[in-house]
Amino acid sequence: MADLNNTQFIRVPRGNVQEHEESYSAAEVLERVYAALKEKGYNPVTQIVGYLISEDPTYITNYQNARSLVLKVERDELLQELVEHYIKTAL
Repeated sequence: MADLNNTQFIRVPRGNVQEHEESYSAAEVLERVYAALKEKGYNPVTQIVGYLISEDPTYITNYQNARSLVLKVERDELLQELVEHYIKTAL
């Protein structure tokens, strides 16, 4: 039984990227997902925020393989990229 007084961490090991699949950084994934959402007429900011808050991939369109791409990057990596970019550019 888990000790309820300590923060528990769950780390899911990532599978090996297949040779035919390309690997993208969190920044590249965000750029591609943003572009796909915009092309389909969605508000990319609200859709990405919805995904990050809920972890529901249906906020991200399948268009241009965007949903598959966003699922290959951990949400904390996407958030870290967003915060780092904000700090570098806005502060």
